[in-house]
Amino acid sequence: MIKQIRTEQLLPGMYIHDLNCGWLDHPFMSNTFFVRDQATCDKIVNLGIRELYIDTVKGADVFTARTQTEVNAELERRLQEIAQKQADKPVVVELRDEAARARRLHGEANKLARLVLDDVRLGQPIRMERVEPLVDSMVESLFRHQDALLPLARLKNLDDYNFEHSVGVAALLIAFGRAMKQPKEVIQELALGGLLHDIGKANVPESILNKPSKLTDDEFAKMKSHVNESLRLIDGVPGVGKIARQVIAEHHERIDGSGYPNRLQGRDISLYGQMAAIADVYDAMTSDKVYNRGMPPTQALKKLLEWSKHHFDPQLVQTFIRAIGIYPTGALVRLESNRLGVVIEQNEGKLLEPVVRVFYHAGKQHYLPPEIVDLGKVQDRIASCESFEKWKIDPHQWLPA
Repeated sequence: MIKQIRTEQLLPGMYIHDLNCGWLDHPFMSNTFFVRDQATCDKIVNLGIRELYIDTVKGADVFTARTQTEVNAELERRLQEIAQKQADKPVVVELRDEAARARRLHGEANKLARLVLDDVRLGQPIRMERVEPLVDSMVESLFRHQDALLPLARLKNLDDYNFEHSVGVAALLIAFGRAMKQPKEVIQELALGGLLHDIGKANVPESILNKPSKLTDDEFAKMKSHVNESLRLIDGVPGVGKIARQVIAEHHERIDGSGYPNRLQGRDISLYGQMAAIADVYDAMTSDKVYNRGMPPTQALKKLLEWSKHHFDPQLVQTFIRAIGIYPTGALVRLESNRLGVVIEQNEGKLLEPVVRVFYHAGKQHYLPPEIVDLGKVQDRIASCESFEKWKIDPHQWLPA
């Protein structure tokens, strides 16, 4: 049986089923292993991991611990509660009118993010005259209809993750800032910070960034140095304001003090740094990387909820979820009718009932004539969030064009 325990309950003789943290947040070769000594337990506690999952069939038990099923049921209940609170996301234009424009913008954003990284690697300064117009265009697109650009920003080429991730975080921060009712000039700075938040990785060796196996302690330290390196690179660059700097400096900090580089706690982390941390973790969790497969969006949102007990502000996490949807645009879902479809648009005030493009029958395992289904107007409901990889489906094919 899989159970969730507090890390201080971990003892030698237990079998860890899931360390319950990101791949780059621990130095072990796997998320799953047998605990042989107290030194390993102490190392896990010192990493800042607060809760993890053990397999009681393969190792010792904690009889009072909750099962993974019970934890998932609680997280599902909390998602349902969040769905009852409406998010204000006024639509200015129809999705079909913004979709083509958003596709062009997404391509331009990825090209620019690559150019910025290449310039930094060559010792060239960040050219804000190219970056600022792109940020403005992204903000305007998401304000017109955020369901056009957001799902595209989640799609990444495996070899290009390190710069496409920055585009994804920038887009998420625009949606997040809008949900927080921040002024547009603040949202523009949030987006700029998101676009530049990992710029320091330009000076981290490619062999570390794209290493398919576990990083050594020295490699892990070099990877974490990208935050201070990012701050060094933007120092004195005109147009990078205080808010963008906070995004860059604090996106790896955690409110319980377990983050880096400064182990800031609680209110010592700015609002914008806390928002950036949530957006950064969500985008990383839902993206395929050379060392790890991404998880379905709704599963990642449950992880954010779970971790909000320690690492993130619970109210901010709930606002983020309302901003992008319980079943975010671009997610593959299975309906109760056993049909598969991609979420293409959120329904105002109905986070559990988005608009879905249905195209596949999971039971009969064959494609169907594509159909737009507004779940707010029919009896069918979402049964689960699915993996594109599992069903061998290309997500690019089914998003708005």
